[in-house]
Amino acid sequence: MTGGEDRALLCRPWRIGARRLLACLVFAGIGASTAAAAEPPCFAPVAASDGWEAETPEAAGFDATALCAALAEVDRGSANIHAVIVERRGRLVAELYRTGPDAPIDVNYGLGNPFASDVAFGPDVLHDVRSVSKSVVSLLIGIARQSGRFPDLTASALGLFPELADLRTQGRDGITLGHLLSMSSGLEWDEWQAGPFTSDEIRLFWKSDPARFFFDRPLAAPPGTRFNYNGGSTATLAELLTRIQGKPLVELARTTLFEPLGITDWSWARDLRGRPLAFAGLRLRPRDMAKLGRLVLARGRWRDRQIVPEAWVIESLRPQIATGLAIPPAAQGNLGYGYQWWSGSTSWKGRDIRWSVAIGNGGQRIFVVPELDLAVVTTAGHYGDHTIARPLGELLGEIVAAAME
Repeated sequence: MTGGEDRALLCRPWRIGARRLLACLVFAGIGASTAAAAEPPCFAPVAASDGWEAETPEAAGFDATALCAALAEVDRGSANIHAVIVERRGRLVAELYRTGPDAPIDVNYGLGNPFASDVAFGPDVLHDVRSVSKSVVSLLIGIARQSGRFPDLTASALGLFPELADLRTQGRDGITLGHLLSMSSGLEWDEWQAGPFTSDEIRLFWKSDPARFFFDRPLAAPPGTRFNYNGGSTATLAELLTRIQGKPLVELARTTLFEPLGITDWSWARDLRGRPLAFAGLRLRPRDMAKLGRLVLARGRWRDRQIVPEAWVIESLRPQIATGLAIPPAAQGNLGYGYQWWSGSTSWKGRDIRWSVAIGNGGQRIFVVPELDLAVVTTAGHYGDHTIARPLGELLGEIVAAAME
């Protein structure tokens, strides 16, 4: 595609936003002979007072043509992707926002409104991160462990709930906190195959005692031997965290994680009893999701402050159990699961490199690629549609391939 054709595509009236309109007006009168030199930055980050600095793709070590082509493909595509953020070496390189239908979890618990208008997403619009919330809970646990106020991961999880002593049968005492973090408790739990009204995760919304609901089920496999995705484990960990810390989950998130990161605009959806949905209820701006990615890439450090212990970040990203799942085509093999973080690999310059990701239902992602010092954030509205994994995996692969160094 020539520079003129590229500008024509990006400046079509039905695709244009205010930021791109300004760029189109500026460049409308420039002749073809100077078009290549005068090409505006592709999906350049907006200026904001949120702690981010911007970098051009070239300065960030990208093949700018390849990176912009990958983002332009998303922008003109049919997938209901709402935002893409590319961050490298502590600076924003690109951000893309789109308009599309959404079903936030704080509206009828994600069932949405069939008459709702499409949402015009932008830098200041909060978005559901769904199960990325689980990865945030893991970070909060790491912070609590730093202060010595969280039990060792080898401790029996059920033994920390004395009111559930009647459930200490059938080998449930062998379920450790580490098993809860790695989704390998062995307890029966149907979250992905069940329908929307029979899913064990959805039933968590209504239960008066989520920890009892989680533990009160048969042991289907020895603890630590089988991966089975389980929002109940995160709800139980969050309940234990708040008991030990003596503060609500939202307060812990605000004071120990978000405020140190300069994240001020966020919310956490609650159940019918006013408790935050620890496993799925967080809402963030995509730019702030990128801060979490940068925090993890820096092994728990933000600017000049160690917020999460380095050792915890390393251990959380390290695969604790094989899942038997993949994100095609970005994952060259099966995904691993750490402590509420997924991990896989992709190809770069003819060899495999590792990445980790926080995943949320519908297309919410925080990919981190440590070897490239790269974070990629996406938000989307494909709730309950696992096929979104493929285009997001392809996007990650294209962005990684565009990194020249």
